[in-house]
Amino acid sequence: MSEPKKFRVAGVSFDHMHMGDLLRQVREHPRAELVGVADASRERMAGVVASLAVPEERVFTDWRVCLETTQPDLVILCPKTGEHGQYVVDVAPYGTHILVEKPFAARLADADRMIAAVAKTGKTMIINWPLAWYPPHVTTKRLLSEGLIGDVLEVHYYDGNRGPLRHIADKVEITEDEANRQKSESWWYQRSAAGGSLQDYLGYGVTLGTWFLEGRKPVEVTCVTDSKPGLDVDEHSITVCRYATPYSLSKFETRWGTFTDPWTLQPQPKCGFVVMGTHGTISSYDYEPVIRVQTKDQPATQEIPVDTLQPGWRNPIEHLIHYLETGCRLHGPLDPTLCRIGQQIVDSAMLSAKEKRTVTLLD
Repeated sequence: MSEPKKFRVAGVSFDHMHMGDLLRQVREHPRAELVGVADASRERMAGVVASLAVPEERVFTDWRVCLETTQPDLVILCPKTGEHGQYVVDVAPYGTHILVEKPFAARLADADRMIAAVAKTGKTMIINWPLAWYPPHVTTKRLLSEGLIGDVLEVHYYDGNRGPLRHIADKVEITEDEANRQKSESWWYQRSAAGGSLQDYLGYGVTLGTWFLEGRKPVEVTCVTDSKPGLDVDEHSITVCRYATPYSLSKFETRWGTFTDPWTLQPQPKCGFVVMGTHGTISSYDYEPVIRVQTKDQPATQEIPVDTLQPGWRNPIEHLIHYLETGCRLHGPLDPTLCRIGQQIVDSAMLSAKEKRTVTLLD
């Protein structure tokens, strides 16, 4: 019997610190092989290359040479948000599957270019939202699909962290003074690169929120962002979506500057979701071992242990390989069709904040 296929994987662009986490998942998968990494800056790759012991011959400063040399089956892309669209358009002709680290894109037009470019190749593109793998949120979706709290009416989301410069791959902490020093130099704080908490975190909330809402779209979006002297981007945003069927409001709040990081100690407000349905409510907070449920039959809050995620459904590398091997359904928040609805909401929120008015959903 022949050995199972090994998927050749390359990582391109280390602008986003999540590249290190994703490449570690590649290294841990028995049927994945890390064949190359590429970034114009060797310094930006250095920490991950050292921690994963990537051989020198697999390290490139030109991503095109990397792909031509290594012939990967899958390319992981972690460029700055403003460059997602162009990277996918440029990489797609190499005929590889593509994993784009969140968010989807800087704007809806870029998202549509990405979808079209990959569709021409017959390959698969997924958008990875790390929150999509958190057991409380996966458990919440299962219970919503089972009808535990009836029809979903409202999604309330609050999420973020102390700031994108306070940690690197594997959540290694950076001091506050060092993070503040880097703000003037970092793409995270440049509007032209699609920086800011809204661009970083709203996609999480509205993509998973749309998943919880079974793909329903809002008709109107209203967004307000902070405006701190000396900063080019927001560190705090609040977006309200109005839905027509059924008539309801949902709220999505993003925050760089939470009191603590949720993976270390949940801040107040807690990071995660609260979902309200016609027959009950569910609170689903990041990293917690239980979700909390109210129903009409049992109004007092009950704690329900989160599901244990099954092999093939625990992280994006594992899932994409499982999907390609078995043809299973694609984990909902990774599907570009659903992600596009999230991008519509993000674009609408940016327009609303800029023009200081409520806008109809953009398309």
